[in-house]
Amino acid sequence: MANYCKASTANDTRTELHDVLGLTGAEVSMNHLPAGTGVPFVHAHKKNEEIYIVLSGKGRAVVDGDEILLQAGDVVRISPEGKRQFSAASDSELSYACIQVKAGSLEGYTAEDAVMC
Repeated sequence: MANYCKASTANDTRTELHDVLGLTGAEVSMNHLPAGTGVPFVHAHKKNEEIYIVLSGKGRAVVDGDEILLQAGDVVRISPEGKRQFSAASDSELSYACIQVKAGSLEGYTAEDAVMC
């Protein structure tokens, strides 16, 4: 059995990687919103914080009523209870990765968890 798994999300509007890659410690989704469209619902979480990484394009997030303008290279962390919704700008698509993990669960960072082989 291999110690890795690879998948392509190039042609998908939304891909949740827990199923595709067999993730066991985080949920990661790859998202693409065409210009002028948005996620059709507002949501929050019970226990999980989310980290959004804008890969390309521009748009906005509304979190608890606050508008946050987004462009490629931006990273936003949202607490579990933050009510959030994302949309692409009228003249630009918006592609982003969303990483969802249990808030307060990080026990070590890269250097602390690494094993030199």
